Amino acid sequence: MGKKSNDVRDYIRTIVDFPHEGIMFRDVTTLFADPRGFRMAIDQMLHPFAGERIDKVVGLEARGFILGGAIAHQLSLGFVPIRKKGKLPGTTISQDYKLEYGEAIVEIHDDAIEPGEKILVVDDLLATGGTAEAGIKLIERLGGEIVACSFIIDLPELGGRKKLEEMGVNVSVLCEFEGL
Repeated sequence: MGKKSNDVRDYIRTIVDFPHEGIMFRDVTTLFADPRGFRMAIDQMLHPFAGERIDKVVGLEARGFILGGAIAHQLSLGFVPIRKKGKLPGTTISQDYKLEYGEAIVEIHDDAIEPGEKILVVDDLLATGGTAEAGIKLIERLGGEIVACSFIIDLPELGGRKKLEEMGVNVSVLCEFEGL
């Protein structure tokens, strides 16, 4: 893309009617593909937590793996994936949750987080908050303490931020888009 902007919104494309009619899909792959945009997003996601103790970064499947890996590298921390059911090879714990369009289950290795560890949860998009809520519950079941959840995009009309904040979680977002 080669854009020269300080606003991550300028690097995100919208695809109309994907994955089905009426949805405005916010595509972060264009942000990831631009070296300046990607570095800027990672730096901006880290900025609110400068000086805070963080022990591990947890990424939510799948774009959260890209962001989480980069953030963990930047902070010289370990990275922990929260994956869809059946994708992790070791012993796991599971959490079911509701999606906009059904139900799903996510898992984490049962030895991925030690009690008392401070955790930063990252993903690309906050919609209804179902995936993040399930991830938070898994982390807390292992004794981890959530420092914050950091997202590139919030879709405020879907209520995810409110849901997470009502759980007592600090939520950080880089930009918002109206609509679905």
